[in-house]
Amino acid sequence: MSQSVPAPHANLVSPGTLVLCGMVAFTVIYRLLVHFAAGELPWNFTPIEAMALFGGAYFAKRHLAVIVPLVAMAGADALIALALPAAQIADWLRVAPVIYGCVALTAVAGFALRGRVRVWNTAVAAVGSATGFYLVTNFFTWATTVMYPHTLAGLGACYIAGWPFYQHGTLAGTLVWSALLFGGFALLGRRFTVLRLTTAH
Repeated sequence: MSQSVPAPHANLVSPGTLVLCGMVAFTVIYRLLVHFAAGELPWNFTPIEAMALFGGAYFAKRHLAVIVPLVAMAGADALIALALPAAQIADWLRVAPVIYGCVALTAVAGFALRGRVRVWNTAVAAVGSATGFYLVTNFFTWATTVMYPHTLAGLGACYIAGWPFYQHGTLAGTLVWSALLFGGFALLGRRFTVLRLTTAH
């Protein structure tokens, strides 16, 4: 009797409605906590980038990998906007497309981890995603505002000012949340075989 051949990407997770809703809800809640508990939680220390990377690696339907983190961000941002003055909302809307674009690109970067999730690969992807976010968003701030002179010295000053947020927020957060998501899923996969055998629909 011939053995059946596993389907391509058979080890990709089928998150299901409950898991997707849980990820979105958790991300919204944590982003709200970071915003409203200023000083209590590290700024930028959020699971958004890690969730995008995880989605890119494990969601069989690639559009879900992009949509889920963006929906989570949009939900949190909409709630945060209710407590902001109009001027701050306008500032946020100016930079939001760049931030959302970086998160979407992180999900796309996660596609490279499909079937190749290892500690080293995941760490490199997390560092690369966080660094890309830092470089792009700070460059955008420098190029589109009058906060810094439009010179190389001004660009350097912008990156220096953003370094603490990158080091202790974006980078640390992406690494920690990636470890929790990828590591937690690996542990669950050992206990629940269905997580290793199903494909997202």
